[in-house]
Amino acid sequence: MEQITLFDDPAYRGSLLPFTFTRPVAEIRVGILKIREKWEKYLDASAGFLTLDYLQDKFPPLADSRLFINGGLCPDQGLLTAIKSLEKGQCLFKDSTLLAAYPADPSAFSMDAVKESGEIKAYDGEITLIHRNWHIFQYNALELRKDFALLTARRTSAGINDPHTIAYNPEMIFVEEGAKIRAAVLNAEDGPIYIGKDAQVQEGALIKGPFALCEGSTVNMGGKMRGDSTIGPFSKVGGEVSNSVIFGFSNKGHDGFMGNTVIGEWCNFGADTNISNLKNNYAPVKVWDYTKGSFVNTGLQFCGLMMGDHSKTGINTMFNTGTVVGVGANVFGAGFPRTFVPSFSWGAEERTTFRMNKFEETASKVMERRGLAFDQKEKSILEKVFDLTKAYRIWDKE
Repeated sequence: MEQITLFDDPAYRGSLLPFTFTRPVAEIRVGILKIREKWEKYLDASAGFLTLDYLQDKFPPLADSRLFINGGLCPDQGLLTAIKSLEKGQCLFKDSTLLAAYPADPSAFSMDAVKESGEIKAYDGEITLIHRNWHIFQYNALELRKDFALLTARRTSAGINDPHTIAYNPEMIFVEEGAKIRAAVLNAEDGPIYIGKDAQVQEGALIKGPFALCEGSTVNMGGKMRGDSTIGPFSKVGGEVSNSVIFGFSNKGHDGFMGNTVIGEWCNFGADTNISNLKNNYAPVKVWDYTKGSFVNTGLQFCGLMMGDHSKTGINTMFNTGTVVGVGANVFGAGFPRTFVPSFSWGAEERTTFRMNKFEETASKVMERRGLAFDQKEKSILEKVFDLTKAYRIWDKE
């Protein structure tokens, strides 16, 4: 099996915060799969990472890798052909962006070295490059369709065996083994629906494609899934969801609207949490950009919430359009929180800091419920993120 390295492009990594505080770029889920999983399947390869030092213990490199691929790049057949044709010492660019490299000396790979010494080949095809956090939901429907075709090719669906479930365009619905669907409506007329291994679609759920429910996840009773959405593994979702991505291990189990939103891992939404995805004046949405230290225009009319790992909300929490919440925040209280909530915030109006020892107690309990350990690797990453984000918790300086 081939070994590849997926590298974080420093020109883009910061624009994918808060998600890249806790993972390499290629560990972002868009479509059904993470970017890493896409490349591993397309190339029949095993992937390692070239990322920030504090992440390398959990996301290590592969010593024998000779092919380097931009971690934000989503594969397709055109790219696959171009990358497979690279010879030693060559690199593939799209305009000024390095897409892939086959360096003469893999042990000395760096983007600067490739630009100076590599033979440059230009790629003139279209690409899907995830380099802004809102790209995750913006390109999710496109990637979901591609992943559906990749995962279901030459395979047979386990099918829907419940007589009370209605399926429209059933040939575009794929159900993995162990999934359970009861008295639901699945409409794949506008795009495919993928139901993962051991997933559950409970009574009264309404699902419109494109949609993916990954392994071990649940759409709760009466849930309304409006399409272009991915619910990552071991998550629970209810209420109304539209064009959103949940990475995994997170719960939005109750009523409330979520639209044009990206949620990391280990998040939890209190009952009736609602997210605005459209401004009352229909103006383009601005979101916080960590690289600029200010708000930037997305150019999008619809943009909801970006929430990093391990963040949570209290009941009846309301988010304004284009809100960014960091890692490990606990958001609760009356009214709307500000549209940028720093990592490890506690509260909404009068904020304090979610101290690390208390945060670790909670994270340990949450992960233990899923049979996973809050081990030293996780602890070290989150302690580093706590330090990296101190400057944003301005109340600690008062």
